[in-house]
Amino acid sequence: MEKIIMTLAELEAEAMRFAGTLAPSPRGATLVTLSGELGAGKTAFTKAVASALGVGETVTSPTFVLEKIYALPPGKHFDRLIHIDAYRLESGADLAPLGFDELMRSETNLILLEWPEKVRDALPEPSVHISIIAEPDGSRTVSYG
Repeated sequence: MEKIIMTLAELEAEAMRFAGTLAPSPRGATLVTLSGELGAGKTAFTKAVASALGVGETVTSPTFVLEKIYALPPGKHFDRLIHIDAYRLESGADLAPLGFDELMRSETNLILLEWPEKVRDALPEPSVHISIIAEPDGSRTVSYG
């Protein structure tokens, strides 16, 4: 599925709609990967998903800390939202110090991982892969796969 998003507000609304479609997997964590160039809107999308799930704290890009974990309020499908930015990683082996394998074992974890192409060799098949392309006119093309 592909959608054309004209504004940041529309991107946030789309991310909130998407968050409502997520459900835990009995096989472990729900992994959502987000691809796109710098500035495409991956972190903006993640912020909106976090907001839709009830994260009350400010969600920022974990580019330099690599991973941020947010507790979700009771009554949600997931207990934790884990936001990983793999931009600075060189291979999938760099996920190990983050406890990635352990995080993937819990069906109550929702993991949003930016820049999956950097660590593809260590990733299982994602539950959803999202690609965001910033178009020259300022719109964005969001594709789900």
